[in-house]
Amino acid sequence: MPKPSNKDAILDAGLKVMFRTGYHGTSVRDVTAAAGAPQGSFTNHFRSKEAFASEVLNRYFEITKGLVAEALEDDSLTPRARLRRYLDIITGRLEADGYGRGCLIGDLSLEAAGSSEMLRSRLGEIFAEWRMPFAACIREAQASGEIDSEFEPEELADFLLASWQGAILRMKVDRTPRALERFKTIAFKTVFREPT
Repeated sequence: MPKPSNKDAILDAGLKVMFRTGYHGTSVRDVTAAAGAPQGSFTNHFRSKEAFASEVLNRYFEITKGLVAEALEDDSLTPRARLRRYLDIITGRLEADGYGRGCLIGDLSLEAAGSSEMLRSRLGEIFAEWRMPFAACIREAQASGEIDSEFEPEELADFLLASWQGAILRMKVDRTPRALERFKTIAFKTVFREPT
């Protein structure tokens, strides 16, 4: 009878450890200890720390896509309200963590994209995929006259995600929601305002 796999436990532990200590600060020993798994089981499942981080990132992105769907697929709200709903959902999750933990996608973009081509490439793919449902929602809002059509939906989606990541970084420094709320207020009174 084969031994049970520790892969899921190691990935779950890796997600928690990387949030706490970052990519460079996370060691195989830290991850396997947190997973309650022998160190050798790491190398049985992952060919490198980069490959492991890429799988952790994929796991995190699946969670993120679920939150995107929860907000942007809610047909009881207008498209513009759905965009705001997503930001409010994320704000609530960040509040639950005491505003000390941000977004792993943004964190790894800052920390690992310059030192790992594999992670930089995967992060680029994630951002390209991540913007698609936002662009679709923005396109719908533009078609209904809720948001000005001066900019292409894809450009606005990129702006939203990049600027939101910046607000999250500032939030982590301040340990308060002020940067998040400032972003939402300004974005929805300017770029995502209703045309007059």
